[in-house]
Order: sequence, then C-alpha cells, then structure tokens
Amino acid sequence: MIGSELDAAGVRDPALREAFRRCREINARHGKTFFLATRLLAPRQRPAVHALYGFARRADDILDDFDGRGSEARADELQSLSTRLFNALVQNQPCDDDPTLTAVVYTARKYDIGWGLFDDFLAAMRMDLTVTDYPDRAALERYMYGSAEVIGLQLLPVLGTCVPREDAAPHAAALGKAFQLTNFIRDVDEDLRRGRVYLPADELAAHGVDRDLLNWCQDNGRTEARVRRALMEQHAAARKVYSEAEPGVGMLAPASRPCVAAALTLYSGILERIEEMDFQIFGQRATVGNTRRLTVAAGGLVRSWSARLRHGRGQP
Repeated sequence: MIGSELDAAGVRDPALREAFRRCREINARHGKTFFLATRLLAPRQRPAVHALYGFARRADDILDDFDGRGSEARADELQSLSTRLFNALVQNQPCDDDPTLTAVVYTARKYDIGWGLFDDFLAAMRMDLTVTDYPDRAALERYMYGSAEVIGLQLLPVLGTCVPREDAAPHAAALGKAFQLTNFIRDVDEDLRRGRVYLPADELAAHGVDRDLLNWCQDNGRTEARVRRALMEQHAAARKVYSEAEPGVGMLAPASRPCVAAALTLYSGILERIEEMDFQIFGQRATVGNTRRLTVAAGGLVRSWSARLRHGRGQP
C-alpha cells in the first residue's frame, strides 16, 4: 500500500521512500484517528500528510517522553531540531541521515510550505518547557496559533482548495484549533500529571476552579460540580470553534473533503463522548468507539471514491 502511495506521489528515490515509510509508521502508531482519516485522501497526498505528522510528533515527543531529561536538555534538543530544519529547508544543507527531516523538507518544498509556519510551531513547543498555565484566553490563543493553527495551514496546500487559499486559511486554522481544544478538555487529567493546565485560568476562576481543585478531582477520580460547570463552558467554546471551521470543508478541493469532514466528525465526536460521560474525565479517557470510527470511515470512503471519479482519480 505504501509503495503505491509513494508511486502516486512521484517519490522514486529509495532513501526518500524509506523516509516517508518511517513517517507513515509514526502516524499509524500514534495518531490512529488522524491516520484513519488520511486513508480517505488521494494516494498521492498521503505521504505529505504523514511527513507533516511525523515531524510534529517528533517535536512533541521531545517534550513529553518520560525519560528523566530536564527542561534544559529538552530545550537543547528542540533547538537542534529547529536549526537542522532551517539549515535543510532554507540553507539547502543535506539531512540524509534524518528520515523525518528528509520527508518533511521534501514535502515543504513540493507544496511551498514556508519556514515561518515551522518556526511558529517550534516556538510554541518551546513554550511548553516553561509555561504551565495560561492566565486568560488571549494567552492560550497565542500558544494555540503555533501549536495547532499552523498545522492546519501547513496541510492546506496539500489538501488543495477550490477558492483562493487565503479565503480557506482561517477555516483551516480554526479546525486545527478546534482539534486542540478538544484535546485540552479530554486530557485535563493527563496534562495535570505533566504539571500543565491548558484552560484559561480566569475562565476557570469564574466558576471557583483553580489548580488545587483540579488536583483534588484527580486524586479522587471524579469531577467536582464547579469543575463540571467550568468544563461545560470550555466545551461550548470548543463547539463554537468547530462551527467556525466547518465552512472551510466546502472550500477544499473535492477529493480532500471526505477526509477532512471525517476528521471533523470523529474529533467532534470526542466532545460528544465527554458530554455523555457527564464530564467525568478524571481517571478515564473519552474516546470514539471503533464501530463509530469504522462507520464514519466507510461513509467517507464512498464519498472519497466518488469525488475522485468525478474530478479525476488521484487529483487533490
């Protein structure tokens, strides 16, 4: 399967093909919902998406691997990654010994994805080394631009548009933000264990919630009433961002719409699951069941093939 995808993408060089294979393996192992959605793309698009995911995952792993390294060592590793990407992408230096960089640099050049989007992403990753709380939504928005919105903007040229790209860009950015807001609500428990809270402190405080109360919920494995009310407000805010993102699906190239629509449906389904759990997110993780995933994927597959037949198989 991966061989046919690389053939469709015009990737012939053996070392480059191996680099893309590595990125695909990373996506399949760590991003199951996202990987399932990529199956709805035209084969020629998939390697680029896997490369972008692989690079983002690599940066994220530097931050979150529990391997005993301190923040200084992690900062040095992030800076090294940033420098190597800049040298390869902007200075045209070789990176043949690094499969992830090899694949993402090829992708960035092919789709004209500028260094600035990667720089903004890595800057947000560096924030995670020192910033553990966000006083208000404006501060959180600044973080999310680099950590989530730029991901949507990186993917946009791969997906293609039927309108000027600048018209679709705000919606692509909003979808990246919506996905991340979903993660922030779902993963409050997990993030607390890493010493972080990705919800605006002033909005939590309006409901009488602070870090101590969140820690109490974690210790007791249940969501206290004030925390539930605060999470309900965050849930509504995330829903609003999904509504801002949704019109962008129709602005994409037809063959890309089933993939993005499926991703939107599956990820917003996590919000539905959180609500069904009555916001009992401590000690358990909200997930979309396999039956629901397969149902959405099957419907998307039919729409994907139909779009390719109508607009030219393999075209974005």
